[in-house]
Amino acid sequence: MRIAYLEDDAESATTVNEWLREAGYDVKWFASGVECARVVASERYDACLFDWVVEDLAGIEVMARLRIKLRQAMPPVLFVTGLDSEQDVVEALNAGADDYLVKPLSRPILLARLQAVLRRRGVNSGLPQIQDFGRLVVDHARRQVSLDGRVVSMTERETDLALHFFQNIGRLLTRDHLIKVVWALSADVNTRTVNVHVSALRRKIGITPEFGWRLVSVYGHGYRLEKLKE
Repeated sequence: MRIAYLEDDAESATTVNEWLREAGYDVKWFASGVECARVVASERYDACLFDWVVEDLAGIEVMARLRIKLRQAMPPVLFVTGLDSEQDVVEALNAGADDYLVKPLSRPILLARLQAVLRRRGVNSGLPQIQDFGRLVVDHARRQVSLDGRVVSMTERETDLALHFFQNIGRLLTRDHLIKVVWALSADVNTRTVNVHVSALRRKIGITPEFGWRLVSVYGHGYRLEKLKE
């Protein structure tokens, strides 16, 4: 079993790596969230252990980025973090995490929770591969959005942004979050870049009130995609 382990504290990582390897797992340790997201998107892993607080790209953003890229092939994610508030746990689980452990870690509990997550790895994630909204169809497996039966031509970044919005209908996504998830902290990206891409999406795929959608700009925060009641 291959495990991707994201943890930027070397001392903690050394201990958990030892536990996992002694239990028979093949572990790849990442101290960088950006590197973890890049590698896991291109290689097969059976599960991910993610710390939340990582300096360059937080674990929750790494998970969100991988969900865009991998969709149904997304490995299960177990958070191992020092964030222990009820709000943090709920946010991680709602964002797609399979389990959540708070540091300091217990070796037996970590291994038992990981085994439980792996037992469920063949279970459908519950994320639909195709979202059919009538004239608008979002195919996550093919990474395509169709409007009136025709595939909309979009750049890779526009596609990532569109898929992430449709994975999070009704949720406020901050501009900072979108930059981390969609652009992975590219140096030349700023909030204006996000605004330009959002405007392009509104125009290209018709997510406007006229067609039953509203992509709301929340001043000082970010955007929320809303499906209007018919």
